[in-house]
Amino acid sequence: MQPWKVKGWVIPPLKYGDFVANMERVLDVYKRPYNKDCPVVCMDESPKQIIKEIRTAIEMMPGHAAKEDFEYERCGVANIFLTSEQLTGKRYVEVTEQKTKVDWAKHIKRISDEWYKDVPKILLVMDNLATHKPGALYEVFEPKEAKRIWDRFDFVYTPKHGSWLNMAEIELNVLMGQCLNRRIGDIETMKNEAEAWQNHRNNKEAKINCQFTCDDAR
Repeated sequence: MQPWKVKGWVIPPLKYGDFVANMERVLDVYKRPYNKDCPVVCMDESPKQIIKEIRTAIEMMPGHAAKEDFEYERCGVANIFLTSEQLTGKRYVEVTEQKTKVDWAKHIKRISDEWYKDVPKILLVMDNLATHKPGALYEVFEPKEAKRIWDRFDFVYTPKHGSWLNMAEIELNVLMGQCLNRRIGDIETMKNEAEAWQNHRNNKEAKINCQFTCDDAR
């Protein structure tokens, strides 16, 4: 007799007003038409283990799959930041050695000053993590610089238990499935692979067709 298989879900409590309010705000943001002066951008991050091969793998040959030894060496954990703009089919990936307030603050500055430097305002959707707070900017930069960066954004947070509402999480899953779904032994290789994936997907202007609405949620 086969045992029951239970799939894990993050289920919010019933009658959870804060969850519903924040969810509906995020969904309303996704309904907005494209605005070049205030684009809707999503940001998410995820850890990725750095795993080094101990023995040389056997390459794929006609009629034979590639083979990897079951032994490997753990070489730490990298962090993957992914920022995406779904209405234009653009995304930007940054691989860092750590997942701290400092790393997040520096990534936010890259969004502001590199990828969207000519945009008056950026509407940024992201998870409500402890590191994703404006105060982190003040811990990393001088107050004047921190305020300048902060003023470039309107932050919209997904509700607790509602990270699945962040479309950057979908992009991260695509990145992990298409590009980083194997052993990678050093962070430089991971950066190069992620950049190649980013450029390929941007050239295709690949987009996510989000159809979940407030009516569906209700």
